[in-house]
Amino acid sequence: MSAEDWSRIYQRAENIVSRKIAGETILVPIRGKLADMQNIFTLNTVGAYIWDQLDGTKSLAHILESVLDHFEVSRQEAEKDILEFISRTSETGLAAENNDNA
Repeated sequence: MSAEDWSRIYQRAENIVSRKIAGETILVPIRGKLADMQNIFTLNTVGAYIWDQLDGTKSLAHILESVLDHFEVSRQEAEKDILEFISRTSETGLAAENNDNA
């Protein structure tokens, strides 16, 4: 990934409700006025942390440094985890690039 890619900013989709239940973070898409119970997502600790960082103001580089500060993980593993997380959440419509800050 290029330095330019790490400057990208992502934000959570507005139609997602997140809840912490029994130590896990669960994401539930809302369709209209109903929860889409067929497409519930469960996040591990690192995934939940990354999810919380997707506020539409932080670059991926900032999130990477924050993950490195909060978890005992190598830079290479953190980069891999973040890129995989962004790829999956983007593909499923849970998060999108915030082009307002580009």
